[in-house]
Amino acid sequence: MALATRTGRRPSRTRAVWDSTVGKKAVMAVSGLIMLLYLVAHMIGNLKVFFGPQEFNAYGHWIRTVGEPFMHYTWTLWIIRVVLVAAVVAHATAAYQLSRRDIAARPAKYVHARRRASYATRTMRWGGVILGLFVVWHILDLTTGHVHAGGFQEGHPYQNVVDSFSTWYGNVIYIVAMLALGLHIRHGFWAAAQTLGAGGRSRDRALKGVANLLALLLTAGFVAVPVGVMTQVVS
Repeated sequence: MALATRTGRRPSRTRAVWDSTVGKKAVMAVSGLIMLLYLVAHMIGNLKVFFGPQEFNAYGHWIRTVGEPFMHYTWTLWIIRVVLVAAVVAHATAAYQLSRRDIAARPAKYVHARRRASYATRTMRWGGVILGLFVVWHILDLTTGHVHAGGFQEGHPYQNVVDSFSTWYGNVIYIVAMLALGLHIRHGFWAAAQTLGAGGRSRDRALKGVANLLALLLTAGFVAVPVGVMTQVVS
């Protein structure tokens, strides 16, 4: 039976789901999968940098014209951005609230320290913080140009990428963030599958394999770009 609020009204079904631990985990799972789909597409687009400035700059222009003439210039891109922001906010909020709920449920530390989870699991929270800070830096670097090394050139993403990864700190920030992303995906995909009911005794091994493969491919794909600039394969 739903509990009444202070005003005497029962909470809505949506509020009841959100307030439950299962509901928050479901929100994390769905929002995480939305971000994962974006990351796969984003990585594929990034790898076009290896085909030269003409193709990469054309790709940068194309993502702003998707849906034309039905959609106005950049409308589709802004819709994607809004969906991603909503997914990030929902994911982070649910993660924070679940973390606080977990801490409140066991305020006293364990008497005997035990290794209760994998390295990826234990670093999910810090990994999320690192990725959140990286997203802000990445936008300021390659979208708005506020922290970009050298002269930011609107409409010339290829040169902007080369400039960004021509600095040691640009490479360090990006590679560290991508390693954190790999760990986050490795555990997050597995957790999302379990939350959404895709797990099972006969499927667990396959799901773990998919999680590991996704983490490896995405990490390698994203890291390939700064490594390509450092080795002057991309210049």
